[in-house]
Amino acid sequence: MSLTDTRLTRTSTSSGTDGRTHATSVTSTSVASRRLVGVAVALTRAWRAVATWSTRAFQWARRTVRPAGVLVVLGATAGLGFGILFGWVEWMVAGAASLVLLAASIPFLFGSRSYDVGLVLQHERIVSGDDIAGEVVVRNHGTRLALPGRIDIPVGAGLVEFGVPLLRPGHTVSQPLEIPGLRRGVVVVGPATTVRSDPVGLFRREHAFADEHEVYVHPRTVTLPTTSSGLIRDLEGSATRRTVDADMSFHAIRPYVSGDSRRHIHWKSTAKTGRLMVRQYEESRRSHMAIVLGVARPEFADDDEFELAVSCAASLGLRAVREARDVALVTGSEIPRVVKSRMRAIRHLPAGSPRTLLDGCSTIERFDNTMNVVDVCRLTSESTERVSIAFVVVGSTVSLSTLQQASLAFAADTAVVAVVCDERAHPRVQTLSALTVMTVGTIDDLSGLLLRGAST
Repeated sequence: MSLTDTRLTRTSTSSGTDGRTHATSVTSTSVASRRLVGVAVALTRAWRAVATWSTRAFQWARRTVRPAGVLVVLGATAGLGFGILFGWVEWMVAGAASLVLLAASIPFLFGSRSYDVGLVLQHERIVSGDDIAGEVVVRNHGTRLALPGRIDIPVGAGLVEFGVPLLRPGHTVSQPLEIPGLRRGVVVVGPATTVRSDPVGLFRREHAFADEHEVYVHPRTVTLPTTSSGLIRDLEGSATRRTVDADMSFHAIRPYVSGDSRRHIHWKSTAKTGRLMVRQYEESRRSHMAIVLGVARPEFADDDEFELAVSCAASLGLRAVREARDVALVTGSEIPRVVKSRMRAIRHLPAGSPRTLLDGCSTIERFDNTMNVVDVCRLTSESTERVSIAFVVVGSTVSLSTLQQASLAFAADTAVVAVVCDERAHPRVQTLSALTVMTVGTIDDLSGLLLRGAST
């Protein structure tokens, strides 16, 4: 008898000090218990494998089988099942026809990854309304014939389709890509996706490539005259009413106090008064421009009016950047609805170069939950030091009283110019105490109005 088939007991006898006998027994695990554990482990592994493959099959079917394919599969199953079960010839014929249709559609799914697709765009930065030109190059890198197919290229929310002919191994075909004029924004072109589908539309198989392009659609801008950039004619800076001890613009003379530099002593005045007198200067500072663009949805009548406002703000910013001025282009930022009353947020767009500024303008959007233009001006004045002039660009729904409140958010020595975009109004310039209001109907009106404002 095998030792593993029986229950073994080992007994040891020993005599203690009390004269009694102590027995110790050790029992081994039976073969039946081991087999039961092995069966449970195997069933667990099999269940996991079945669940994994079932999930993959379901995902593949969801991606591949179209609604028409689901109906045909149900028709084949029900037709053959009921036909064989009840002997209904019509159901058997319908089921067999559905089965044949499914079998004929499956070969069209083969070869979905036998293409190499290259997407080339001539320009990745265009102006709003311009077309995008490019090229799609398709190559059969396989060793067999590639059946005709289709390539889909997403363009923003749209889709461009290309038909691919029968390709021999190693054969390449190229087709031009032309996308009509796009609206301002950042448009994602790609990735190119090869599509395999049968003529009836029962199955569909896709394979997306990694080639993806971001196209920056810049707003339309106009060239503004140099004299209108901020209505400040001094290229290096303008004198302010604040007096300092050292600068370039001589202003007045005051008595000498301990700590003043001797090189600022005015010796002629000292000789006349008999006491040391030093020079005082008007503080000169570099012109700093702030451009505040309202982005709240109620501040504009429609989308076209908002696009006009973005074009005006971009034109002003470009003029300042090209003249190497310090410029801050500020818009409101989207605020969650639950904290809208307790949170303030603005967005500073990059303005280091014309390209970065225009790229930033391409990302500007209108928001429902954001601060109004008055709060944006107030926060801009707090976060930006020494603003020489501020342009406030808004839509036609903003009243003059609101613009006056926005101008009061800046310092008293800051020149504030409001640019009201109204496509239905005639271009004009108004002066309300310290506020200049310019109404533009088109982007071309901005240049003439700025010249008129600079002359006044």
